[in-house]
Amino acid sequence: MTRGAAEDKSDAPLPRETTVLFGHDGAAREFLAAYRSGCVPHAWLITGEPGIGKATLAYRIARFVLAYPDPSHAPPPHPGEGREGASLALDPAHRTVRRVAVNAHPDLLALERTAGDTGKMRTVITVDQVRRLVTFFGSTAGEGGWRVCIVDSADELKYPEGSNALLKMLEEPPARSLFLLVSHAPGRLLPTIRSRCRRLALRPLGQGDVVRAASIALGADPDDPAVAAAAAAARGSVSRAIALAGGPMLALREKVGKLLNALPSTDPHALHALGDELDRDRTLLDVFVDAVRDWLSARLDTDAGNLTRLARAADVWERLNRSAREVEVFNLERKPFVFLIFGLLAEAARG
Repeated sequence: MTRGAAEDKSDAPLPRETTVLFGHDGAAREFLAAYRSGCVPHAWLITGEPGIGKATLAYRIARFVLAYPDPSHAPPPHPGEGREGASLALDPAHRTVRRVAVNAHPDLLALERTAGDTGKMRTVITVDQVRRLVTFFGSTAGEGGWRVCIVDSADELKYPEGSNALLKMLEEPPARSLFLLVSHAPGRLLPTIRSRCRRLALRPLGQGDVVRAASIALGADPDDPAVAAAAAAARGSVSRAIALAGGPMLALREKVGKLLNALPSTDPHALHALGDELDRDRTLLDVFVDAVRDWLSARLDTDAGNLTRLARAADVWERLNRSAREVEVFNLERKPFVFLIFGLLAEAARG
């Protein structure tokens, strides 16, 4: 899981520190089969929704390759391999695991957003960061094996300079180099980058896996109702479940859910209070929009045979997304947005 919506939960482990992976057994087996064959592609594009474990899988692959640089000496398949990603698992006490966890392995380079001069996180991975690849891959591997680069995420590469600098390395890969690119939206990447990578497409996790992963990250009881409620609302994303668990985000989502379930009736006082809350804490806008999207998705499934209702729901979906972008980009007040969306929803529900 990556640090996105879950950044406020600073106690949650980073992907490089996480030694347990839930789900994605098929992707792990696919990489292992290629690696053990001795003909492993030099670049892999790991795709899927945010927060489902893409970066965790990338670090798991990197640790395995660094620990077993000779594919012929990699541990052979064994009965039950793949359960919870066990086929790529290393002992948490393994030297490679410890060094990767503290970002101290000489043959692993992670490209990710860093803090700028003001202390705030940059919005992109800079071209200067990407150019470090020239020095990294131009030197001999510190331990005589593979040199591995993880890009988390490739969507955040500065365009076009950073993307083009990475593309040059992918076009002329050094010997025994491995690139692991994490992407939430691969369609936004340069086609030439996508074409030089083998894709591992990950699906959202099942609710049980989200509960187990989130409870470990939070140090919580898997039977905690708050964790279960957060997992149910997380749509297969561990980072979203962590962000929701036990905090104002989950409380807001439940509040929005009650208002949605009352449609086509609306409560102006409750909508005023909701708008005030979103204006006080502007980080909650995404939670509101996600809750409405989920409600609309359920309507689309329910009304699949009614073209008129489908058209109404699709129109609200499009206007929701467009208006949310405008509110965020121009930092507009949230209350008018709340009333606009619930007006559209009420009209669609009555229809």
